Amino acid sequence: MALSLLLAALAALALVGINEAGYRQSSRALADIGEAQKVRSTLNQLLQNMLDAETGQRGYLLTGEASYRQPYDTAVRQVDGNLAALRQLYAERKAERARLAELSKHVLRKVAEMDMSVRLRQDGKEDAWKFVMTTDVGREEMEAIRKTAGELMEISNKTLHDGQVQVMNSLRLARIGTAIVALAALLAFFLYLRQTHALRSVGERQQEALQRERNALEDEVRERTASLAELATHLQDVRETERGYLARELHDELGSLLTAAKLDVARLKSRLLDTPDATQRLQHLTELLNSGIALKRRIIEDLRPSSLSNLGLVASLEILGREFAERSGIPVQMALEPVTMDESRQLTIYRMVQESLTNIGKYAEATEATIVLKNYENHVIVEVADNGKGFDPLRIRPSTHGLAGMRHRVEAARGKLTISAAPGRGTRVSAMLPVVNVR
Repeated sequence: MALSLLLAALAALALVGINEAGYRQSSRALADIGEAQKVRSTLNQLLQNMLDAETGQRGYLLTGEASYRQPYDTAVRQVDGNLAALRQLYAERKAERARLAELSKHVLRKVAEMDMSVRLRQDGKEDAWKFVMTTDVGREEMEAIRKTAGELMEISNKTLHDGQVQVMNSLRLARIGTAIVALAALLAFFLYLRQTHALRSVGERQQEALQRERNALEDEVRERTASLAELATHLQDVRETERGYLARELHDELGSLLTAAKLDVARLKSRLLDTPDATQRLQHLTELLNSGIALKRRIIEDLRPSSLSNLGLVASLEILGREFAERSGIPVQMALEPVTMDESRQLTIYRMVQESLTNIGKYAEATEATIVLKNYENHVIVEVADNGKGFDPLRIRPSTHGLAGMRHRVEAARGKLTISAAPGRGTRVSAMLPVVNVR
């Protein structure tokens, strides 16, 4: 990139230099050409005025009429102006000033010779002006004028030719310089394109490398996410398994112990009817055992709802909603349709409703809740809604594990969980689960 810019800058400077040099040379050449043309014109006019003066002189000498005298006088006056103009044009040319002085000398002699003959004719001295006319002085001076003017004309022609050659050389130099600069510009443009292509290739390779790294990171993230999802699902399965095992142990072991203790208390009570104090204490013990059995039953239902396997999903949800209404004092409206699903998805729906009711009781400050279960041909919709204070879904804290666990449980069952909430407008938790396994 730097090389192409340097080459372009040098090409521009070269073009400016060539144009400036050509302009100055051409300006000097044009000035010389203009001055040479003025010299040529003035010399031609001088010769023409000399011829006109000579013609007027001869006409006047032959006829003596004043009409021939006027052209002669006019031409002589113009000759003085021509000589003055030539002196000004040759003011800075020493070589030509010598020839101009010689030309002026011959012109003045010729004018003096013509003026003498005209005055003699005017004075009526016929023999004198005829004698002057018969001499070769006038002819010799005129030939000298033509020769000297011709030499000056040749010098002027040479100056004119040199100026034209210089202009042509300037044009040729400008042409060559323009071609060279154009080639340099094309070379700079080629280098620029090549460097741009190289930079683009480097950029594309970097983009490809970044894309590969991004894809590798995305693959790794997907693998980690899948592993974490699989681990979370496994932990949930283990949790449910442990809950089932614990529920069975409580039901079998603790239930047997509490039932046996209750039977023993009943036997003792029947034998101690005559002792009121012992009977009262046995009655209190019976109530405590009944409370323990009820607590055991509730813990077992929380750990592993037996109603789900014995009575089905709809009955289990009705029991769950009724017990929640009794504990919290919040009336629950239920609209439940019978569904046919595998045990795992039934447990997912039950846990989702259970967690939603727990959140309503803890946080919603609601006065009413609703549980809806709708059965479609290939999927089931379950909704739990309340009219509580609601919340902003975009500001859910990461530590809200209940909603995260609910969403993961539903998505693990190939379903979709939707949470609709707004401050002051309640909350609606909706899940869609397929009826059959999605492969």
